Amino acid sequence: MIKTLRRSSVFLAALALLLACSSAARAELVIDITQGNIKPLPIAVTDLYSQTETTAKIGKQIAEVIRADLERSGLFKPIDQRAFLQKPVDLQVIPVFANWRKINAQALSTGLVRALGDGQINVQFRLWDVLADTHIDSGQLTGPPSSWREMAHRIADVIYKRLTGEQGYFNTKVVYVSESGPADRRIKRLAIMDQDGENHKFLTDGKNLVLTPRFSPTPSSTEITYLSYFNNKPRVYLFNIDTGQQEILGEFPGMTFAPRFSPSGNQVVMSMAKDGNTEIYIMDLRTREIKRLTNHLGIDTAPSFSPDGTQIVFESDRGGRQQIYTMNTDGSNVKRISFGSGNYGTPVWSPRGDLIAFTKFTGGQFSIGVMRTDGSQERILTEGFHNEGPTWAPNGRVLMFFRQIPGKNDGTGDKVSLWSIDLTGYNEREVISPRDGSDPAWSPLF
Repeated sequence: MIKTLRRSSVFLAALALLLACSSAARAELVIDITQGNIKPLPIAVTDLYSQTETTAKIGKQIAEVIRADLERSGLFKPIDQRAFLQKPVDLQVIPVFANWRKINAQALSTGLVRALGDGQINVQFRLWDVLADTHIDSGQLTGPPSSWREMAHRIADVIYKRLTGEQGYFNTKVVYVSESGPADRRIKRLAIMDQDGENHKFLTDGKNLVLTPRFSPTPSSTEITYLSYFNNKPRVYLFNIDTGQQEILGEFPGMTFAPRFSPSGNQVVMSMAKDGNTEIYIMDLRTREIKRLTNHLGIDTAPSFSPDGTQIVFESDRGGRQQIYTMNTDGSNVKRISFGSGNYGTPVWSPRGDLIAFTKFTGGQFSIGVMRTDGSQERILTEGFHNEGPTWAPNGRVLMFFRQIPGKNDGTGDKVSLWSIDLTGYNEREVISPRDGSDPAWSPLF
């Protein structure tokens, strides 16, 4: 286990003197992320220095992951190492800031890795404001050498937060449905990976169809809920990723859809087709008591809690077409909030509470968009042949979704893959997975 990131106590006397002299007059280095199209901040991330070959390799790997995390966010532009005028060994004292300004770096990340006597490693890092000639953040982590990737994500989170003012999202995971095989015999397995596509792992064997995996939103939770068909009957499961233990929440007689946790993690809301109608139900995980929330002839499905747990957003065709509605968590005060052309579905409340992401189908195209929680200020972020299933990063800044790219006319060759996009609609990127992937769900911050 990695010890909690903390401010480093390893400061040089000269550094302390420099801080005392310069802190009063310096301007704050920060990225303004309130604009739509942001110019990435040039940052130099050096390999972490070490005195042994083994730990030097780890230091190089950590720096590579930090650079990749920051670059993928679209807010940073890591500078090519071949342009560096100082080596990691030289950076154990105060950097020569003039050398970094020559290559247009505005921020600089340095650090070191040490092997400890108990077999663990200690990683220290420092963040510098090159334009103000000063140190602005630092920290250290201790853990087993195998945890180097997690350490890198944690350091990237610190840099991201220090320079943007928002919580990072790099030390997170994504659970999704891995797909393979021809369209008429599609194998769908539950899979999990880091948000950058690394550390991929299958969670189910593909013998039974799986759908709609969702993380518990409680901090550091390792539980997911999902739907699977066993002997052609839908079951809702709880799956503990750490232990591999599964628990059946229920086997329901009718079609069941889209289970999703409440913010407390103590309830699951889902839709069930029962007595010829599809309604939304909520289950208390402690008592297994199920309560019906909607009661309408239309199809009500895809429920998602607000982060404060007071409301639920869902899709319904009760008005003649699929639209987005909200209601209180006891089923009262149902309001329609989408009124645009086309059909709306898969609404998901932002972790910040201010927006709802959705899928929209109109004019033969599927779009991913966001709107305010009252339905105003609708914005389409991306559109195409088939985009669906948005999920939020825990900081509410980035969305992931899946995209189908059509193949041949005979239906073969279709590709389904995961993509991410910034809330502004910029920085659209594919998230690489070993096989086709759909229906992603982002974890909370670990």
